[in-house]
Amino acid sequence: MAEEDKKFSKQLIGKIVVSKTGKRFGEVGDLIFETRSGELINIVLKNPTTYTEKLELEKNKEGEILIPFSAVIALGDFIVIAEEDII
Repeated sequence: MAEEDKKFSKQLIGKIVVSKTGKRFGEVGDLIFETRSGELINIVLKNPTTYTEKLELEKNKEGEILIPFSAVIALGDFIVIAEEDII
């Protein structure tokens, strides 16, 4: 991966998470990753939308909604996820 293609976690915090159909899910509040490999596991949502809360997605012990990072299909101004990969 070229150096300019790398994204640092601080660049992802606060970005809006949307589905590829344009549905807003919330914002990135935190990231969960495997410490040994550095692999990103989940996005922790902050300010989830009412649509997102109705989906009954996985939550952490604090009750925050988790989006599997494997569902992310694009990173840019927004974080775009494949909704069918999380439901």
